[in-house]
Amino acid sequence: MAPFKTDQEKFWAGKFGTEYIQRNQGDRLLASNLAFFSKALGAAHEVSSCVEFGANIGMNLKALRLLHPDMHLYGIEINTAAATQLAQAIGSENCIQGSILEITPPECDLALIKGVLIHINPDALPDVYDKLAAATRRWLLVAEYYNPSPVSIPYRDHDDRLFKRDFAGEIMERHPSFRLVDYGFAYRRDPQFPQDDITWFLMEKKG
Repeated sequence: MAPFKTDQEKFWAGKFGTEYIQRNQGDRLLASNLAFFSKALGAAHEVSSCVEFGANIGMNLKALRLLHPDMHLYGIEINTAAATQLAQAIGSENCIQGSILEITPPECDLALIKGVLIHINPDALPDVYDKLAAATRRWLLVAEYYNPSPVSIPYRDHDDRLFKRDFAGEIMERHPSFRLVDYGFAYRRDPQFPQDDITWFLMEKKG
């Protein structure tokens, strides 16, 4: 694997990224993801394939498989330990190990990124936006921390590892072929199906 361009890539490819696995798995998370995608993708139709950017061990893709058993799933993951488990979940032929900044994603009906853009070096975001746009034939689901203006906040005692901004707005400004179809908020204190205070945006690619 080529040397990483950013400190954020090194961070997630290394020990911290491996430890993240243990905090983000289990039946409760799967149930919350099922509820989340049922709502966030409610307006999307004719979705037979999906590629997830930063899939970790595949908790999001496992939920999508339960909701859409015939959907063809791909996942991109930078951390070796996570990618190993992801390959077991969706098949090694569908698992792409490497940095989002380096890979060429497959083209699918739906491109998904959830809780990943917030951890990418802001200087690299335009390239990631372009990759997301290229990866989808029609639908794009972005689910991240939202802030109307860019801001960096401490993340588990680390600086420059978590960034909030209007990711969806920036994508639509950079790629005018996308239009907003639906959006919403998932609250960490939801009594049944909590998520991590994420705001989601479903966009459709036109033309």
